[in-house]
Amino acid sequence: MLKKVTSFDVAKLAGVAQPTVSRALRNLPGASNETRERVKAAAEELGYIPNASGRALSTNKSRRIAVVSEQLTNPFYPELVEPLSKYLAKAGFRSVVITHEIHEDLEAEIFADGSFDGVILTTTDRYSSLPRDLTKLGIPHVLVNRILDQPESPSCAADNHAGALAISALIAGLGHTKVGSIQGLEVTSTGRERAAAIELGMKNRGIDLQPDKIRRVTFGHDSGRAAAIELLTQTDPITAIACGNDVIAMGVLSAAKQLGYRVPEDLTVIGFDDITLASWPLANLTTVRCDLEVLAQSAVDLLLTEIQTPHANQPPVVERIPVNLILRGTHGPPR
Repeated sequence: MLKKVTSFDVAKLAGVAQPTVSRALRNLPGASNETRERVKAAAEELGYIPNASGRALSTNKSRRIAVVSEQLTNPFYPELVEPLSKYLAKAGFRSVVITHEIHEDLEAEIFADGSFDGVILTTTDRYSSLPRDLTKLGIPHVLVNRILDQPESPSCAADNHAGALAISALIAGLGHTKVGSIQGLEVTSTGRERAAAIELGMKNRGIDLQPDKIRRVTFGHDSGRAAAIELLTQTDPITAIACGNDVIAMGVLSAAKQLGYRVPEDLTVIGFDDITLASWPLANLTTVRCDLEVLAQSAVDLLLTEIQTPHANQPPVVERIPVNLILRGTHGPPR
């Protein structure tokens, strides 16, 4: 078994005291330039890796951020986590991804042992007590892709209202009157906001979405496919479906293929988010785009503000990221 290299080994090779190693490697006062270079050379020669826990104890900072995400089988979350990690790294933080099911509420205490300097919540539901508990514990945090009904924490999310209205305008403008809507669960702000705006947008254009043409499902391919099969096998089938996200829309495309529907000749399908898969020729999905780079940068900026000014008694900031409609190949007039 290889012996673990310690700061004492580095100190011995560099000919300095052990506390000098820590100061030199962190560029703190108390070590000359010549000593710093000698210590760094010794550390490199020995392959010494500073211990993050030790640094956390001495500085009261871990330089780590917990990113709480839904299971990464949903392609939206890896595409959001990647830029979050990138911008955190640029700010000098390492990200640690913690996944959990949306119906499970994490205990705030797991973040209270000093292992993390802050928390990014990407999948919080509207009734979660976690943000409030983090506030009580004084743990900096931010919500991204989610908004609480009564904002208590800094948050940023796509402009769901504007995006859903754009979908409604496109579908109605194409001449569709038999319209279905497959949206996310009411428990999420994303599901609630997009569903409400779709119904409002359709109503403003003289199209009332009938209750039997509406489905609320989890944001997944299989749930979208099952809901679409129900809608497309009714006696009075629809000619367009507005989807709560791109993954649901992929499920609708699968159902259409299974049932022999041509897209867009027989069925218009519109998604939301513009994940990478949506632009693949196999899908060529018409959808609403939210720039996840901008969303991630906004979330990191909000969190850094929370970390730097933890006791600033200000109302929580809520940012909305602009969206735009991406016209590809899954929309057309009713036959």
